[in-house]
Amino acid sequence: MEKRATFSNLWLAAAFIAPQMLLIFVFFYWPSGEALYWAVTLEPPFGGSNDWVGLLNFQTVFADPKYWSSVRISLAFAGIATALSLVIAVILALFVDRRLPGHQVYKFTFFLPYALAAPAVGLAFRFIFSPDAGFVSAINRVFPDIWNPALDGYDAFALIVFAQSWKMVGYNFIFFLAALQSIPRSVIEACAMDGAGVMRRMRDVQLPLIAPTLFFLIVINITDSFVDSFGIVDITTGGGPARATDLMVYKIYADGFQGKDYSLAAAQSIVLMLLVIALTVIQFRYVERRIHYS
Repeated sequence: MEKRATFSNLWLAAAFIAPQMLLIFVFFYWPSGEALYWAVTLEPPFGGSNDWVGLLNFQTVFADPKYWSSVRISLAFAGIATALSLVIAVILALFVDRRLPGHQVYKFTFFLPYALAAPAVGLAFRFIFSPDAGFVSAINRVFPDIWNPALDGYDAFALIVFAQSWKMVGYNFIFFLAALQSIPRSVIEACAMDGAGVMRRMRDVQLPLIAPTLFFLIVINITDSFVDSFGIVDITTGGGPARATDLMVYKIYADGFQGKDYSLAAAQSIVLMLLVIALTVIQFRYVERRIHYS
């Protein structure tokens, strides 16, 4: 049994955790406190003293049909992008785990998209999927206007889903590959000797053993879809057309920085933070209990 680290001097222990606590305070608690203050006050767009309004901003948010539309779009976006990214990543990891020639090159190539910033990913997909200059322009010439994310809301939604999924595939791939390679080869060989084919080994042995990694990646991907998708939406669609891609995180920006309603944007940011926390708690409470770590 491992012994826990103990410190005879409490000041030494405090010195070790002080940098981390300082970062958490500066980049999480302080901004969260500021957002909560703005959410319960009326922030004048051109300066001046704030007026206490209590929960009025939250009532305004929840009474807005456009906000509920944004919530539905965000939930659909997070669910579809997460599922698509995880499926692609686990397929790639299963193939690379078979020690294909050049597998080291595959590791680098598949992980590379995650190193790009979200706006860079959005810019790349905006060009690639442009109906006039991208590779789909050839399809549009054969089938006119079959793809136009500037006018069709479904096309625009599909575009940001593809971009978000592509961004996260590399991250998921690395974790899936590490989990697969941690499975003892003797287990795989024993299954093969018992007559289990490739698909059966994947379904009955490999996938159940990497379930803890899958659960971790579900939490990370859903959180990323809610809070780190702004750059993709801003560059590719700008929330349009007709608010078809107006995610919650983008609506905060639009109402706060474009509409100059800082108090309403602050209230929305608090709601988004609570929603992400609630989804994470639900996943740990109801999904994790189905995961076996032994």
